[in-house]
Amino acid sequence: MNVLWIALLPMLGTLLPLLMAKRSRTACALVTALAPMLALAILLSHTQSVFAGQIWQFQADWIPLLGLNVHFRLDGLAYLFALLILAIGLLVILYARYYLSEQDSMPRFYAYLMLFMTAMLGIVLSGNILQIWLFWELTSISSFLLISFWWHKSEARRGARMALTITGAGGLCLLAAFILLGNIVGSYELSVVLEQTDLIQNHAYYPVLLVLFLLGCFTKSAQFPFHFWLPNAMAAPTPVSAYLHSATMVKAGIFLLARFYPALSGTDMWFLLVSLTGLATLLVGAYLALFKHDLKGLLAYSTISHLGLITLLFGLNSPLAAVAGVFHIINHATFKASLFMAAGIIDHESGCRDMRRLNGLWQFMPITATLMMVAAAAMAGVPLLNGFLSKEMFFAETLEQHLLGALSWIIPLLATVAAIFSVAYSLRLIHDVFFNGQPKGLTKTPHEPPRYMRLPVEILVALCLVVGIAPAWVVGGLLQAAATAVLAGPTPEYSLAIWHGFNLPLLMSAVALTAGVFMYVKRKQLFDFQNALPGVDTLNIFERSIKQLCHQAAQCYDWLDNGSLQRYMALLLTAFVVLAGLPLIQMETLSGGRAEIPVDAVNATGAAMLLISAFATVVWHRKRVVALLMISVVGLMVSIAFTRFSAPDLALTQLSVEVVTVILLMLALFFLPHKTPKQSEPSKVVRDLGLASLVGIIVGSLSYAIMTRPFSTISDFFIANAKTGGGGTNVVNVILVDFRGFDTLGEIAVLGIAALGIFKLLTRIPVFKPSSDGEGRPWARERHPLLLATVAQSILPLALMVSVFIFFRGHNLPGGGFIAGLITAVAIILLYISQGVDWVKARMNIEYQRVVAVGLMIALLTGLASWAFERPFLTSWFDYFELPLFGQIELASAIAFDLGVYITVVGATLLILSSLGKMTTSHRPIHREQI
Repeated sequence: MNVLWIALLPMLGTLLPLLMAKRSRTACALVTALAPMLALAILLSHTQSVFAGQIWQFQADWIPLLGLNVHFRLDGLAYLFALLILAIGLLVILYARYYLSEQDSMPRFYAYLMLFMTAMLGIVLSGNILQIWLFWELTSISSFLLISFWWHKSEARRGARMALTITGAGGLCLLAAFILLGNIVGSYELSVVLEQTDLIQNHAYYPVLLVLFLLGCFTKSAQFPFHFWLPNAMAAPTPVSAYLHSATMVKAGIFLLARFYPALSGTDMWFLLVSLTGLATLLVGAYLALFKHDLKGLLAYSTISHLGLITLLFGLNSPLAAVAGVFHIINHATFKASLFMAAGIIDHESGCRDMRRLNGLWQFMPITATLMMVAAAAMAGVPLLNGFLSKEMFFAETLEQHLLGALSWIIPLLATVAAIFSVAYSLRLIHDVFFNGQPKGLTKTPHEPPRYMRLPVEILVALCLVVGIAPAWVVGGLLQAAATAVLAGPTPEYSLAIWHGFNLPLLMSAVALTAGVFMYVKRKQLFDFQNALPGVDTLNIFERSIKQLCHQAAQCYDWLDNGSLQRYMALLLTAFVVLAGLPLIQMETLSGGRAEIPVDAVNATGAAMLLISAFATVVWHRKRVVALLMISVVGLMVSIAFTRFSAPDLALTQLSVEVVTVILLMLALFFLPHKTPKQSEPSKVVRDLGLASLVGIIVGSLSYAIMTRPFSTISDFFIANAKTGGGGTNVVNVILVDFRGFDTLGEIAVLGIAALGIFKLLTRIPVFKPSSDGEGRPWARERHPLLLATVAQSILPLALMVSVFIFFRGHNLPGGGFIAGLITAVAIILLYISQGVDWVKARMNIEYQRVVAVGLMIALLTGLASWAFERPFLTSWFDYFELPLFGQIELASAIAFDLGVYITVVGATLLILSSLGKMTTSHRPIHREQI
């Protein structure tokens, strides 16, 4: 259960900063930090057991038949990432307290940050691959909110849109990959997937699966050619950059490479795609970082390069390379987060990020300069710092690979070239910012930041030093546990010593350091070469591509949507005729041989009335009120047909829906012309008549073919198990609230969303009330007739009593929450019609949107309550009890779920109908341009 709280506490913490909106900024930061602090304490309490190889899990059934379960698991890899997410997250919370200005909404920022922390923890702790994807998408949404936090800046909005588009597209690819993976393995449980390596890699869909999976990983982790979104996301506040784009979000794709390494790696396709992509990203990021003048831009491209380095390590056919990749994940998170925070301090205290103007800051900010120089040296791979150790392991593994056969020597050569650029841009970062003359044109005099703003940087830089000097003592156990989880088995022998003697990797490091310094000294020639190349503005290219795509989509939409309802219906029905008519033509005989029910006088009369009313609706369709009356007769006859064929539940539902629909249409038609002008040409009439006849023939033939053929359905299962499995004899209601309760929950959620949408659309839209009907006759002066008002008030208590009766008997006899809710809604809406909105509001001032929310919450909590008894979501319970005077009665949890359905239906129906009723006004509305 503790594992659940590690993910749940930050989710609850999302609300804490919003509750502290009126408190001081320090109080807001401290309260926000409480949830991740508790989660971190729980995580640290599992340290010894996780390092010993134990896996902690929490699992609750959701929809077991579909493989959808709530599953959290904590192993070595999840522990490592959760530690980075929570620990660096706490440092970012402290740092942001001093970074954000008084004009920035600190509660909103912290709420977004905690939402993102929840999403990242969900990814790394999830034990179900579909659950991983759910949190994966939440990271895209929450990062969009964080990147666009300064929404008043164009570059922030554009950068956020780009990040969401790229990572969102990758998320769709990842979903497809996970669905394929689940179908191949037969389960969506992560532990099952990781054990089926041979089955996955020998499957015919493995190439497609792998490409889709890697697209999801590469887009999230900014791998070439999807790297361009990350630098444009630097328009976000620096705490966001330090957290999302160095320690967490961009590591999500890397995490998936590590998590699914046992199941997907080991093939030539894996090593080719992952290695070459990582190598290209490593080189492109390192090269472009050298030429960026923006401080955060340089760090962004260096992040891309280091992410490529880690990806390349996971692509090499070596368990030790995977260990090196995990080690560099740790090191990169510490030195890059500290570098971003230091860059934010410089920006915050000098008002500038342009390195051409940021010169000589050593004399103004010596402490910050020292911290940033140590972190930059770690990034460059200087000995006695953590970056040097993992880069040494990286060099060693590039020498051991045979990816390109006889040309494999190119890999260590290019790795050395990338390291040379790494030294050069790190040296430029140090020299240009802190030395190189005096500042140029700064808006304010630079100075050291507040003490506690610098504290997170100091902690991270100290880690860079401690890990670099005593790696085995500091991170040995953590690395071993995480690497064991990645390899799904024992790790190869490796050493975390700072000295391995004189060898080729050490020589490569020396060459990189020496050549990097030389490259920086001779940087003028490189800058001249780069300036001679045509400039590429990826943000503008992306924006133009999106606009072009939108333009093409608009053209396609305009071609399809020409405003003609007849055309839409004609295309839809034509497609139906083709798809349903072809199978009928191929059938030899329409009749299936099943005995037909004799036609008696009752059936014949009902069918005749149904035909006449349907035909009358078509003939008088231009007279809307008459057409509405005729179509209501159709609905009434359908209800009678349900009753005739022993479907009382359907009959009650149809009748209730018909009443509500007629009221709804009457309210809507009140504002529309009472007659429809004749517009159809004779040719269109002939076309529509012919198409309608074809549809009628096909539907009638299909119905006859189905009804004259014997068939078996699952109804026998429901009839046999309704009482024993659901505790009710009304099979229809038991299906709705038990066997298919999840469907019902979705349906009432859709109903509530539709009602809220209609409410928002109709709010503050006063519509002038017509003074006469379609014939020019004025409305009666008495708006609320006494007779109608008296009848409505008399019917209300009776209707409420009937609805209560229908509700409670629904589990065993025809009825239920949906029908009872419609009866209640009709009775109350009758009061609105007879007495008016103002009269009802004065006596029953209810916000129906809250009623909808309460109903949905009751239904959802009923489903969640089953988890307390270790049962799947929405599992119902029932039992029989002996009560004095009453005798034996049945109590079922489905009644609570049905209550949620009842309240939602009442709230949604009244919200829609009352909103339409409130639209009328006795005054003609004035348009804005007339004011």
